[in-house]
Amino acid sequence: MDRIQEMSIFVAVAEGPSFASVSRRLDLSTATVTRAVAQLESRLGTLLVVRTTRQLRLTESGLRFAEDCRRLLSDLHEAESSAAGIHATPHGQLTITAPQVFGDLHVTPIMTEYLTSHPQVQIRALLMDRVAAQLEEGIDVSVRIGQLPDSSLTAIRVGQVRRMVCASPAYLAAHGTPMHPHELVQRETVSVVITGRSVDWGFKIDGRVQDVKVQSRLAMTSFTASIHAAVDGWGLTQVPSYQIRSRLQSGALCAVLESFEVPPMPVYVVYAEGRRGSSKVRSFVDLCVTRLRADLDYAVTDQ
Repeated sequence: MDRIQEMSIFVAVAEGPSFASVSRRLDLSTATVTRAVAQLESRLGTLLVVRTTRQLRLTESGLRFAEDCRRLLSDLHEAESSAAGIHATPHGQLTITAPQVFGDLHVTPIMTEYLTSHPQVQIRALLMDRVAAQLEEGIDVSVRIGQLPDSSLTAIRVGQVRRMVCASPAYLAAHGTPMHPHELVQRETVSVVITGRSVDWGFKIDGRVQDVKVQSRLAMTSFTASIHAAVDGWGLTQVPSYQIRSRLQSGALCAVLESFEVPPMPVYVVYAEGRRGSSKVRSFVDLCVTRLRADLDYAVTDQ
């Protein structure tokens, strides 16, 4: 049994739930599946699978090895496709995830443009504020906002998002423009209350990031709703810059306290290096990076 066959069997074993089910799925004997895993463990010198009578469980080494096997087998498949001339034509399903509102505003137009140019591709889009586990959930490309944890994934920076305070011209004309974040305590404000996000407003004051406890009489679970309240003249709100750009451009809202803003959050296009060889992933990443950098006014030389 060669190593490629061993890796293919082990990837199937990683999907479980038992050696018997794997043998049926691959049309192999249970003894063949068991022997392949045993040979791998012997050669690697580590336990990959904990076996019980009814199920199996991968060890930490097994989980890492399964991920590496998937990547290597995917690369092999793409190399074979390329040699056969298939690589030039993107086809199949592409799974993409992005934050919900950012995805609505910035990623959806890219997806529809891509589909128009690539009729053999289908896109499954997961627009949600939960950060999905890319490899585990079978996601090809992610658009993420914020600092990324260290991982085997490849990330291309395409721009940044500011945390901005804004209000309507009518509100500022009636109540004056605040010159310091501490003035917000005496102002009408609209706060956004989301799980995992502080209700306090962050600012950079005297060279360091500080939280200001505003006294909002109106608290909402939606940035979109808080923006509507600000446009209506209720008060000031602090929201991501991409959600108010069009209203700033139209004059419906005005930015204030810009010199006190915390450092902006980076925006990345993220993919698994092994999947970069896929024509559908490669072509979508290239388009996504180009369009988002233009949309977010990002200079490639920015760090």
